[in-house]
Amino acid sequence: MRAISSSAFADTKPHYNILDGLRGVAAITVVCFHIFEAYATSHLDQIINHGYLAVDFFFILSGFVVGYAYDDRWGKMGVLEFLKRRFIRLHPMVVLGAVIGAMMFYTQGCSVWDVSKISITMLLFATILSALLIPATVGSEIRGVGEMYPLNGPSWSLLFEYIGNILYALFIRKLPTKPLTALVIVAASGLAAFAIWGPYGDICVGYSMTGDNILGGSLRLIFAFSAGLLLSRVFKPINIKGAFWIGAVAIVTISAIPRIGGSENLWLNGLYDTICAVIIFPLLVYIGASGKTENKFTTRVCKFLGDISYPLYMVHYPFIYLYYAWVKNENLTFAQSLPGALALIFGCIALAYVSLKLFDEPVRRYLTKLLLPRK
Repeated sequence: MRAISSSAFADTKPHYNILDGLRGVAAITVVCFHIFEAYATSHLDQIINHGYLAVDFFFILSGFVVGYAYDDRWGKMGVLEFLKRRFIRLHPMVVLGAVIGAMMFYTQGCSVWDVSKISITMLLFATILSALLIPATVGSEIRGVGEMYPLNGPSWSLLFEYIGNILYALFIRKLPTKPLTALVIVAASGLAAFAIWGPYGDICVGYSMTGDNILGGSLRLIFAFSAGLLLSRVFKPINIKGAFWIGAVAIVTISAIPRIGGSENLWLNGLYDTICAVIIFPLLVYIGASGKTENKFTTRVCKFLGDISYPLYMVHYPFIYLYYAWVKNENLTFAQSLPGALALIFGCIALAYVSLKLFDEPVRRYLTKLLLPRK
Protein backbone atom coordinates (compact mmCIF):
# COMPACT_ATOMS: atom_id res chain seq x y z
CA MET A 1 0.00 0.00 0.00
CA ARG A 2 1.28 3.45 -0.91
CA ALA A 3 0.21 6.89 0.23
CA ILE A 4 1.93 9.99 -1.06
CA SER A 5 3.18 12.12 1.79
CA SER A 6 2.96 15.89 1.79
CA SER A 7 6.69 15.90 2.47
CA ALA A 8 7.33 14.46 -0.97
CA PHE A 9 8.63 16.28 -3.98
CA ALA A 10 5.43 17.62 -5.47
CA ASP A 11 6.65 17.21 -9.02
CA THR A 12 8.45 13.87 -8.97
CA LYS A 13 7.75 10.15 -8.94
CA PRO A 14 5.77 8.32 -6.28
CA HIS A 15 8.21 7.62 -3.52
CA TYR A 16 8.91 5.34 -0.60
CA ASN A 17 6.40 6.04 2.16
CA ILE A 18 8.28 3.92 4.72
CA LEU A 19 11.29 6.18 4.29
CA ASP A 20 8.98 9.13 4.98
CA GLY A 21 7.92 7.46 8.20
CA LEU A 22 11.48 6.75 9.26
CA ARG A 23 12.42 10.36 8.60
CA GLY A 24 9.62 11.38 10.96
CA VAL A 25 10.85 8.99 13.66
CA ALA A 26 14.35 10.43 13.32
CA ALA A 27 12.99 13.99 13.57
CA ILE A 28 11.23 13.16 16.84
CA THR A 29 14.42 11.65 18.26
CA VAL A 30 16.18 14.93 17.40
CA VAL A 31 13.60 16.84 19.43
CA CYS A 32 14.13 14.50 22.40
CA PHE A 33 17.90 14.76 22.05
CA HIS A 34 17.69 18.55 22.18
CA ILE A 35 15.38 18.51 25.20
CA PHE A 36 17.98 16.65 27.22
CA GLU A 37 20.64 19.22 26.33
CA ALA A 38 19.20 21.25 29.19
CA TYR A 39 20.55 18.68 31.69
CA ALA A 40 23.84 17.70 30.06
CA THR A 41 27.22 19.10 30.97
CA SER A 42 28.74 17.77 27.73
CA HIS A 43 28.15 15.11 25.09
CA LEU A 44 29.54 12.59 27.56
CA ASP A 45 26.45 12.64 29.80
CA GLN A 46 23.78 13.59 27.27
CA ILE A 47 20.61 11.48 27.39
CA ILE A 48 19.40 10.17 24.02
CA ASN A 49 23.13 10.48 23.53
CA HIS A 50 23.42 9.77 19.84
CA GLY A 51 20.41 11.73 18.61
CA TYR A 52 22.74 13.87 16.52
CA LEU A 53 23.25 10.91 14.20
CA ALA A 54 19.76 11.55 12.80
CA VAL A 55 21.37 14.22 10.61
CA ASP A 56 23.52 11.56 8.93
CA PHE A 57 20.38 9.52 8.33
CA PHE A 58 18.71 12.59 6.80
CA PHE A 59 21.67 13.17 4.48
CA ILE A 60 21.63 9.55 3.28
CA LEU A 61 17.89 9.75 2.69
CA SER A 62 18.38 12.97 0.77
CA GLY A 63 20.98 11.44 -1.54
CA PHE A 64 18.80 8.39 -2.10
CA VAL A 65 15.63 10.36 -2.83
CA VAL A 66 17.34 12.97 -5.02
CA GLY A 67 19.02 10.23 -7.04
CA TYR A 68 15.75 8.33 -7.42
CA ALA A 69 13.78 11.44 -8.34
CA TYR A 70 16.21 13.24 -10.62
CA ASP A 71 18.96 10.99 -12.00
CA ASP A 72 16.95 10.12 -15.12
CA ARG A 73 15.69 13.68 -15.72
CA TRP A 74 18.92 15.38 -16.79
CA GLY A 75 18.66 16.50 -20.39
CA LYS A 76 15.01 17.34 -19.92
CA MET A 77 15.98 19.43 -16.89
CA GLY A 78 18.93 21.77 -16.44
CA VAL A 79 20.95 22.73 -13.39
CA LEU A 80 19.00 25.93 -12.79
CA GLU A 81 15.65 24.19 -12.85
CA PHE A 82 16.91 21.51 -10.46
CA LEU A 83 18.17 24.12 -8.01
CA LYS A 84 14.87 25.98 -8.25
CA ARG A 85 13.02 22.79 -7.39
CA ARG A 86 15.24 22.17 -4.38
CA PHE A 87 14.87 25.80 -3.28
CA ILE A 88 11.08 25.46 -3.45
CA ARG A 89 11.20 22.25 -1.44
CA LEU A 90 13.59 23.42 1.26
CA HIS A 91 13.56 27.15 1.72
CA PRO A 92 10.09 28.11 2.92
CA MET A 93 10.66 26.28 6.21
CA VAL A 94 14.13 27.84 6.53
CA VAL A 95 12.47 31.25 6.49
CA LEU A 96 9.69 30.24 8.87
CA GLY A 97 12.18 28.77 11.34
CA ALA A 98 14.16 32.03 11.32
CA VAL A 99 11.02 34.11 11.86
CA ILE A 100 9.81 31.94 14.76
CA GLY A 101 13.29 32.10 16.29
CA ALA A 102 13.30 35.90 16.04
CA MET A 103 9.79 36.22 17.49
CA MET A 104 10.76 34.13 20.52
CA PHE A 105 14.27 35.45 21.03
CA TYR A 106 13.58 37.87 23.89
CA THR A 107 11.68 35.18 25.84
CA GLN A 108 14.74 32.91 25.99
CA GLY A 109 17.03 34.77 28.37
CA CYS A 110 19.03 32.78 30.91
CA SER A 111 22.47 32.62 32.50
CA VAL A 112 23.95 30.95 29.44
CA TRP A 113 22.97 33.74 27.04
CA ASP A 114 21.84 37.27 27.86
CA VAL A 115 19.29 38.27 25.22
CA SER A 116 18.60 41.63 26.89
CA LYS A 117 21.84 43.04 25.48
CA ILE A 118 20.76 42.44 21.88
CA SER A 119 19.17 45.39 20.11
CA ILE A 120 16.21 45.14 17.76
CA THR A 121 18.50 46.14 14.91
CA MET A 122 20.92 43.30 15.68
CA LEU A 123 18.02 40.84 15.93
CA LEU A 124 16.60 42.02 12.61
CA PHE A 125 19.98 41.64 10.92
CA ALA A 126 20.38 38.14 12.38
CA THR A 127 16.89 37.24 11.15
CA ILE A 128 17.71 38.33 7.60
CA LEU A 129 20.96 36.36 7.64
CA SER A 130 19.19 33.26 8.95
CA ALA A 131 16.34 33.53 6.44
CA LEU A 132 18.91 33.80 3.65
CA LEU A 133 20.85 30.87 5.17
CA ILE A 134 23.97 33.02 5.57
CA PRO A 135 25.96 31.66 8.55
CA ALA A 136 27.15 33.84 11.40
CA THR A 137 30.79 33.59 12.39
CA VAL A 138 31.93 32.59 15.87
CA GLY A 139 31.95 35.63 18.13
CA SER A 140 29.61 37.65 15.94
CA GLU A 141 26.36 35.73 16.38
CA ILE A 142 23.82 37.21 18.77
CA ARG A 143 23.32 34.29 21.17
CA GLY A 144 27.00 33.94 21.97
CA VAL A 145 27.31 30.16 21.90
CA GLY A 146 29.02 29.86 18.52
CA GLU A 147 26.18 28.59 16.35
CA MET A 148 25.97 29.40 12.64
CA TYR A 149 22.28 30.16 13.08
CA PRO A 150 21.60 31.49 16.59
CA LEU A 151 17.86 31.92 15.98
CA ASN A 152 17.33 28.34 14.79
CA GLY A 153 20.33 26.09 15.32
CA PRO A 154 19.33 23.15 13.05
CA SER A 155 19.47 25.40 9.97
CA TRP A 156 23.17 24.49 9.76
CA SER A 157 22.26 21.14 8.24
CA LEU A 158 20.17 22.88 5.58
CA LEU A 159 23.23 24.86 4.54
CA PHE A 160 25.06 21.56 4.04
CA GLU A 161 21.98 20.14 2.32
CA TYR A 162 22.12 22.97 -0.20
CA ILE A 163 25.84 22.38 -0.70
CA GLY A 164 25.13 18.70 -1.32
CA ASN A 165 22.49 19.53 -3.91
CA ILE A 166 24.79 21.97 -5.69
CA LEU A 167 27.60 19.39 -5.74
CA TYR A 168 25.16 16.83 -7.09
CA ALA A 169 23.96 19.13 -9.86
CA LEU A 170 27.42 20.24 -10.94
CA PHE A 171 29.59 17.20 -10.31
CA ILE A 172 28.51 14.12 -8.37
CA ARG A 173 25.61 13.14 -10.66
CA LYS A 174 28.03 12.93 -13.57
CA LEU A 175 30.14 10.25 -11.90
CA PRO A 176 29.69 6.71 -13.21
CA THR A 177 28.93 4.12 -10.57
CA LYS A 178 32.53 2.97 -10.02
CA PRO A 179 33.99 6.46 -9.44
CA LEU A 180 30.98 7.26 -7.23
CA THR A 181 31.74 4.11 -5.23
CA ALA A 182 35.34 5.26 -4.86
CA LEU A 183 34.13 8.67 -3.61
CA VAL A 184 31.91 6.97 -1.04
CA ILE A 185 34.79 4.80 0.20
CA VAL A 186 37.18 7.75 0.47
CA ALA A 187 34.58 9.88 2.25
CA ALA A 188 33.74 7.02 4.61
CA SER A 189 37.43 6.64 5.45
CA GLY A 190 37.74 10.35 6.14
CA LEU A 191 34.62 10.34 8.32
CA ALA A 192 35.89 7.33 10.25
CA ALA A 193 39.26 8.98 10.81
CA PHE A 194 37.59 12.14 12.08
CA ALA A 195 35.27 10.20 14.38
CA ILE A 196 37.84 7.79 15.81
CA TRP A 197 41.01 9.89 15.93
CA GLY A 198 39.50 13.36 15.90
CA PRO A 199 39.21 15.76 18.83
CA TYR A 200 35.71 14.81 20.00
CA GLY A 201 35.24 11.08 19.61
CA ASP A 202 32.00 11.73 17.77
CA ILE A 203 30.59 13.38 14.66
CA CYS A 204 28.30 15.84 16.43
CA VAL A 205 29.76 18.67 14.36
CA GLY A 206 28.82 21.02 11.56
CA TYR A 207 26.83 23.64 13.44
CA SER A 208 29.60 26.20 13.96
CA MET A 209 31.99 28.16 11.73
CA THR A 210 35.11 26.57 13.20
CA GLY A 211 37.67 24.44 11.40
CA ASP A 212 36.72 21.18 13.06
CA ASN A 213 33.02 21.79 12.52
CA ILE A 214 33.41 22.67 8.86
CA LEU A 215 35.64 19.65 8.25
CA GLY A 216 33.46 17.22 10.17
CA GLY A 217 30.22 18.58 8.73
CA SER A 218 31.62 18.35 5.21
CA LEU A 219 32.68 14.75 5.73
CA ARG A 220 29.25 13.88 7.11
CA LEU A 221 27.56 15.41 4.08
CA ILE A 222 29.87 14.10 1.36
CA PHE A 223 29.78 10.53 2.62
CA ALA A 224 26.09 10.34 3.43
CA PHE A 225 24.73 12.15 0.38
CA SER A 226 27.02 10.23 -1.99
CA ALA A 227 26.20 6.93 -0.27
CA GLY A 228 22.49 7.62 -0.63
CA LEU A 229 22.94 8.45 -4.30
CA LEU A 230 24.97 5.29 -4.87
CA LEU A 231 22.33 3.23 -3.11
CA SER A 232 19.61 4.68 -5.36
CA ARG A 233 21.59 3.53 -8.40
CA VAL A 234 22.31 -0.03 -7.30
CA PHE A 235 19.14 -0.61 -5.29
CA LYS A 236 17.32 -3.88 -5.90
CA PRO A 237 14.48 -4.38 -3.42
CA ILE A 238 13.88 -7.58 -1.53
CA ASN A 239 10.77 -8.59 0.36
CA ILE A 240 11.07 -7.33 3.95
CA LYS A 241 8.04 -7.54 6.21
CA GLY A 242 7.62 -5.01 8.98
CA ALA A 243 10.28 -2.75 7.46
CA PHE A 244 8.93 0.42 9.04
CA TRP A 245 8.82 -0.98 12.54
CA ILE A 246 12.26 -2.57 12.18
CA GLY A 247 13.69 0.75 11.05
CA ALA A 248 11.85 2.79 13.68
CA VAL A 249 13.06 0.60 16.56
CA ALA A 250 16.60 0.69 15.16
CA ILE A 251 16.66 4.51 14.91
CA VAL A 252 15.33 4.96 18.45
CA THR A 253 17.77 2.39 19.83
CA ILE A 254 20.77 3.88 18.03
CA SER A 255 19.86 7.34 19.34
CA ALA A 256 19.31 6.21 22.92
CA ILE A 257 22.57 4.28 23.37
CA PRO A 258 24.64 6.04 26.09
CA ARG A 259 28.03 7.52 25.34
CA ILE A 260 30.60 4.76 24.81
CA GLY A 261 34.12 4.85 26.25
CA GLY A 262 33.76 7.98 28.38
CA SER A 263 36.40 10.70 28.31
CA GLU A 264 39.25 8.14 28.56
CA ASN A 265 38.50 6.28 25.33
CA LEU A 266 36.94 8.76 22.94
CA TRP A 267 37.80 6.54 20.00
CA LEU A 268 35.27 3.90 21.09
CA ASN A 269 32.39 6.30 20.67
CA GLY A 270 33.87 7.46 17.38
CA LEU A 271 33.89 3.85 16.23
CA TYR A 272 30.23 3.52 17.23
CA ASP A 273 29.32 6.66 15.28
CA THR A 274 31.21 5.36 12.25
CA ILE A 275 29.43 1.99 12.32
CA CYS A 276 26.04 3.71 12.58
CA ALA A 277 26.67 6.32 9.89
CA VAL A 278 28.60 4.18 7.41
CA ILE A 279 26.98 0.75 7.79
CA ILE A 280 23.72 0.75 9.72
CA PHE A 281 22.03 3.81 8.23
CA PRO A 282 22.53 2.79 4.58
CA LEU A 283 21.19 -0.62 5.57
CA LEU A 284 18.12 0.99 7.17
CA VAL A 285 17.48 3.02 4.02
CA TYR A 286 17.75 -0.19 2.00
CA ILE A 287 15.31 -1.94 4.34
CA GLY A 288 12.90 0.99 4.30
CA ALA A 289 12.96 1.25 0.51
CA SER A 290 12.45 -2.49 0.15
CA GLY A 291 9.45 -2.74 2.43
CA LYS A 292 5.82 -1.81 1.91
CA THR A 293 3.28 -0.75 4.50
CA GLU A 294 1.11 -3.78 5.11
CA ASN A 295 -2.02 -2.24 6.62
CA LYS A 296 -3.91 1.05 6.79
CA PHE A 297 -2.60 1.91 10.24
CA THR A 298 1.07 1.70 9.26
CA THR A 299 0.33 3.58 6.05
CA ARG A 300 -1.31 6.42 7.95
CA VAL A 301 1.46 6.51 10.54
CA CYS A 302 4.13 6.76 7.84
CA LYS A 303 2.22 9.44 5.96
CA PHE A 304 1.71 11.56 9.07
CA LEU A 305 5.32 11.19 10.18
CA GLY A 306 6.52 12.02 6.69
CA ASP A 307 4.29 15.08 6.59
CA ILE A 308 5.59 16.54 9.84
CA SER A 309 9.23 15.41 9.62
CA TYR A 310 10.83 18.39 7.90
CA PRO A 311 8.58 21.08 9.46
CA LEU A 312 9.17 19.56 12.91
CA TYR A 313 12.92 19.65 12.41
CA MET A 314 12.77 23.29 11.35
CA VAL A 315 10.36 24.73 13.94
CA HIS A 316 11.18 22.94 17.18
CA TYR A 317 14.48 24.51 18.18
CA PRO A 318 13.28 28.00 19.17
CA PHE A 319 11.14 26.20 21.75
CA ILE A 320 14.18 24.22 22.88
CA TYR A 321 15.93 27.52 23.63
CA LEU A 322 12.86 28.56 25.64
CA TYR A 323 12.71 25.22 27.48
CA TYR A 324 16.45 25.37 28.19
CA ALA A 325 16.10 28.87 29.66
CA TRP A 326 13.12 27.79 31.78
CA VAL A 327 15.03 24.81 33.20
CA LYS A 328 18.11 26.91 33.94
CA ASN A 329 16.25 29.87 35.40
CA GLU A 330 14.08 27.72 37.66
CA ASN A 331 16.83 25.17 38.42
CA LEU A 332 14.51 22.31 37.54
CA THR A 333 15.15 18.59 37.48
CA PHE A 334 13.90 16.60 34.53
CA ALA A 335 11.08 15.13 36.64
CA GLN A 336 9.95 18.63 37.58
CA SER A 337 10.02 19.80 33.97
CA LEU A 338 8.52 16.63 32.46
CA PRO A 339 5.10 18.20 31.80
CA GLY A 340 6.83 21.03 29.96
CA ALA A 341 8.95 18.57 27.97
CA LEU A 342 5.89 16.60 26.90
CA ALA A 343 4.05 19.79 26.01
CA LEU A 344 7.03 20.85 23.91
CA ILE A 345 7.14 17.57 21.98
CA PHE A 346 3.43 17.37 21.22
CA GLY A 347 3.11 21.12 20.75
CA CYS A 348 5.93 21.16 18.21
CA ILE A 349 4.40 18.22 16.34
CA ALA A 350 1.10 20.13 16.17
CA LEU A 351 2.91 23.32 15.09
CA ALA A 352 4.79 21.37 12.43
CA TYR A 353 1.53 20.08 10.96
CA VAL A 354 -0.08 23.52 11.03
CA SER A 355 3.06 25.04 9.48
CA LEU A 356 2.97 22.45 6.73
CA LYS A 357 -0.67 23.03 5.84
CA LEU A 358 -0.94 26.80 6.32
CA PHE A 359 2.52 27.91 5.22
CA ASP A 360 4.85 25.37 3.63
CA GLU A 361 2.51 23.76 1.12
CA PRO A 362 0.82 27.01 0.00
CA VAL A 363 4.17 28.78 -0.39
CA ARG A 364 5.61 25.87 -2.34
CA ARG A 365 2.60 25.88 -4.66
CA TYR A 366 3.01 29.62 -5.21
CA LEU A 367 6.74 29.36 -5.85
CA THR A 368 6.20 26.44 -8.23
CA LYS A 369 3.83 28.54 -10.35
CA LEU A 370 6.19 31.51 -10.17
CA LEU A 371 9.55 29.87 -10.80
CA LEU A 372 9.02 26.69 -12.79
CA PRO A 373 8.07 26.49 -16.44
CA ARG A 374 4.90 24.70 -17.38
CA LYS A 375 5.48 21.66 -19.54
